[in-house]
Amino acid sequence: MAAVTALFASPSHSSPFLSFSYSTSFRRPTFSCSTKQPHSRRNALQKGAFSRENMDEIESVSQKRVPGRGKDERSCLPPDGVRGDAGKSQSAVFKSAGVQKKDRGFVYDLKDQQAGDTRNLQDTTFLNAVVKVYCTHTAPDYSLPWQKQRQFTSTGSAFMIGDGKVLTNAHCVEHHTQVKVKRRGDDTKYVAKVLARGVECDIALLSVESEEFWRGAEPLRFGRLPCLQDAVTVVGYPFGGDTISVTKGVVSRIEVTSYAHGASDLLGIQIDAAINPGNSGGPAFNDQGECIGVAFQVFRSDEAENIGYVIPTTVVSHFLNDYERNGKYTGFPCLGVLLQKLENPALRACLRVSSNEGILVRRVEPTSPANNVLKKGDVIVSFDGVHVGSEGTVPFRSTERIAFRYLISQKFSGDVAELGIIREGAYMTVQTVVQPRVHLVPYHIEGGQPSYLIIAGLVFTPLSEPLIDEECEDSIGLKLLAKARYSLARFKGEEIVILSQVLANEVNIGYEDMSNQQVIKFNGTAIKNIRHLAHLVDSCKDKYLIFEFEDNLLAVLEREAAAAASPCILKDYGIPSERSSDLLEPYVDLHEDNQVLCQDIDASPVSNFEIGFDGLLWA
Repeated sequence: MAAVTALFASPSHSSPFLSFSYSTSFRRPTFSCSTKQPHSRRNALQKGAFSRENMDEIESVSQKRVPGRGKDERSCLPPDGVRGDAGKSQSAVFKSAGVQKKDRGFVYDLKDQQAGDTRNLQDTTFLNAVVKVYCTHTAPDYSLPWQKQRQFTSTGSAFMIGDGKVLTNAHCVEHHTQVKVKRRGDDTKYVAKVLARGVECDIALLSVESEEFWRGAEPLRFGRLPCLQDAVTVVGYPFGGDTISVTKGVVSRIEVTSYAHGASDLLGIQIDAAINPGNSGGPAFNDQGECIGVAFQVFRSDEAENIGYVIPTTVVSHFLNDYERNGKYTGFPCLGVLLQKLENPALRACLRVSSNEGILVRRVEPTSPANNVLKKGDVIVSFDGVHVGSEGTVPFRSTERIAFRYLISQKFSGDVAELGIIREGAYMTVQTVVQPRVHLVPYHIEGGQPSYLIIAGLVFTPLSEPLIDEECEDSIGLKLLAKARYSLARFKGEEIVILSQVLANEVNIGYEDMSNQQVIKFNGTAIKNIRHLAHLVDSCKDKYLIFEFEDNLLAVLEREAAAAASPCILKDYGIPSERSSDLLEPYVDLHEDNQVLCQDIDASPVSNFEIGFDGLLWA
């Protein structure tokens, strides 16, 4: 039984490592937390299933440094091990993934490049394009959303791509307050600006304005997607020293891979070259001196050795083209359907699918554009003319097959996809727009600081994966965890709003022990999100403020007394404001949200954990 485990050292505490694991063989994982830690990624623990000695792990490989710790002690951002929305095949249109940079801008064309360049990695110009990244991070405190955690620093790697731009990993500059870069052989650090962060693909684009930094620099050239057994060289600044490091290996595997930082599934290159903390963001080269990808994570296990992962140029080019087309990163799209494989002949016969092909649509997400064209029971047999096999795979290059999600990942947000489907035995083609998936419980908080609302000491905040990671299982509760893992957003903007804690005061006496309870209604009105709750409270003229929670739990406050007590509570607890700045904006009520608010979603598994489960796929 395989397991995925993450190790995370607190950037502000000297407590032991926090470890999470989940089994890809289980449909309903449970969760536990050994100690309270700062923000990590999505984790789940199949309780009691694994001993600490035989846990495997995937880790992002940036090198963190925290106050009071040794310089070389590593702390890795933990993986989610969960899989998200992606998938596309390499048919004739995807012959190769060579990426060629055009003058002034980021237009990348996936065409084969000539391999006539005889330069190799002994040429120092290649090594000189690899720089060291120094980042100071200040992460939010999700349990106390009005403040931030103690800052910590990390080091990683990056490389020049020209036009004043540098490429690195998104997790290297997450929650950044300052980013600096230093060239090989230089003693000066230059301030860098983060232009875009691609969370799903774990790529970040930086700019350095200093002309001195670019003097004599030669940006790297992108190469095509490598083949199995091709030689690969990873260059970066891992821990163990301050100078540049070079490790060599071969390409072991190319397939759709779980991206630890982004909770997503995209094309990845597995290599056997050593990748260590600090290598994150560094380039991987082929024998022609072309960059074929970006080092970003490793898989560690007592039963496996030398398993590192590289983000291929196909994913890098998608990120850069997205940024060039939209002026920002918009994300990788998804189809928004829960799928089942059709390997069983009787199942295919029952659905009137004559050939050994296609995947069954089990459910369509309400927020997905596909909800208007696909139905439960449809069988998808082709995507943009590429036939989909009964295992959910499509042709890839000449003799390989790859997960169907790869086809979708090659699209951009807003693109139109043509699907060939069989509905009740009849073949037809439909078109749908692909968009990034809407998560009911987000993996990452946009803007860096969570929303919160304090009413007479009652602290309300949206449920998020970082908040779950900070709390323990006993505190969050299995019912709330199950909603976080298995519930679908019914409309865009829907949130699970919880009472995080109660700041004790005479006005809220009797409620002090309430924590992590989902608020369902306010004065009889169903809650859509925290903005909606703030609007309802502000516009309330009733004598009482009545909050209805899960399992018919009530909290009632006298409105005028609550308003009078709030300033004193904020002063006593040193809180600057009763609400986050985003809740100061006017609330806009959408009628379509009201129509679907009372619709219930059935309880079948819909979380990204299902991607790796044999027989189930999220596209």
